[in-house]
Amino acid sequence: MSSTKVLPFLELPIVLAPIAGPGTVELTAAACNAGAFGFLACAYRTPAQIRDDIARLRELTGKPFGVNLFVEPPLPHVDPAVLSQAYERLRPYHEELGVELQATPPLPPDHYAMQVEAVLEARPAVFSFIFGVPDAVTLQRFKSAGIYTMGTATTVDEATALARADVDIVCAQGSEAGGHRGTFIGDAQSAAIGTLALVPQVADAVDVPVIAAGGIIDGRGIVAVLALGAIAAQCGTAFLRATEASTTPAYRTALTRARARDTVLTSAFSGRLARGIANRFTTEMAREDRQAPYPFQNALTRQLRTSSASQGKADFMSLWAGQAFPLGRGASAAEIIGEMMQQARAALDDATLRLR
Repeated sequence: MSSTKVLPFLELPIVLAPIAGPGTVELTAAACNAGAFGFLACAYRTPAQIRDDIARLRELTGKPFGVNLFVEPPLPHVDPAVLSQAYERLRPYHEELGVELQATPPLPPDHYAMQVEAVLEARPAVFSFIFGVPDAVTLQRFKSAGIYTMGTATTVDEATALARADVDIVCAQGSEAGGHRGTFIGDAQSAAIGTLALVPQVADAVDVPVIAAGGIIDGRGIVAVLALGAIAAQCGTAFLRATEASTTPAYRTALTRARARDTVLTSAFSGRLARGIANRFTTEMAREDRQAPYPFQNALTRQLRTSSASQGKADFMSLWAGQAFPLGRGASAAEIIGEMMQQARAALDDATLRLR
C-alpha cells in the first residue's frame, strides 16, 4: 500500500500525532490548514469536552481531522491499601511543592464508552486508538458511519491482530517514539522495536495502509519511512515547540537543553511504559513496586504533575519526547510542516542521485 489514494483525506504524507497535554485544538487546526492530517488527543477529555473541542476545531478548519482515544477496559479492582501506599510515596514531592495531599487517593474516570459515543456523534474523518483493539461492535459502528479506524501496533503480532479486526489503518510505532508505548500483546519492554526495523515488517505483514511513527522529526525521516512501505509519517515530538502547542516554559527549556540519550522509558507517571526526558521523578520512582498500576498511577500523579508545571519545575513533570527531539525547533505548525516538505524533497533528490 504505497499510494495515498487509499486514504483520500491525506494531502501531505505528514500526520500530526495526538499529543496529550501540549496538544491543543489550535495546533490540530493549524496542522490541518497547512496540509498535514491532524489528530486531536481526547483520551483525557470528558465526553462534554470532546464535543466542545471538536466544535471549536471545526470553527478553525474545514479540513478533515482525526480523534484519538485510549482503549480502556472497565477499571480493574485494586486493593485500596496498594493505592494508599502508592499515594503516600508521593507525599514528600507534594510537600516539596507546597501542595496539600488529598485525604483519599483520586480514582481515574471510567468514561471510555461515553467518549466513544461523543466521537461517533462528531464524525471525524478518522478514529484512532491505542492500547488495544475496540470490540467488533464498536468498530462496525464507526465503519457504518463512514469513519476510518486506525490502531497502534508496536509489533507485527499487534499489526496483524488489528488487520484481522478489520481496522482500516495501522500505525506502526517504533521504540523511538515519545509518549506512551501502544503495546497490547505481551510485554512493552520486549516490544521496543525500532522504527527502521518495525515499519517494513508491518508493511509486509498486513494488507492495509501503514503510517509510521517514532523518531520522525524532519523530512529525511519522512522519506525514509515512505521508502520502508509507509504511506505517511506520524510526528508528535516535532510539534512540541510549535507556537500553537501549550507546552509549558519548563518543558520547552528541557527540550532545548537535554540530549537524545537523556530519554528513558518509564512507567513512573502513569503506570504504563512511556518515553520522555529523564528527570528526578523518573529516577527516584524507577522501581515498579513503588507505583500503582495503570490507570491509577496516572490519576495519583496528576496533581503533582500539574503543580510542578505551574511552578515552572520540570522535576516532577512528564516530559514526553521521542529520541529525535534535539532536531526539533520552535516555529509555527505551518512553518514546521513547510520545512519538513522542503527537507523531504531535498532528501529524495539526493537519494535519487546516489542511486543512479
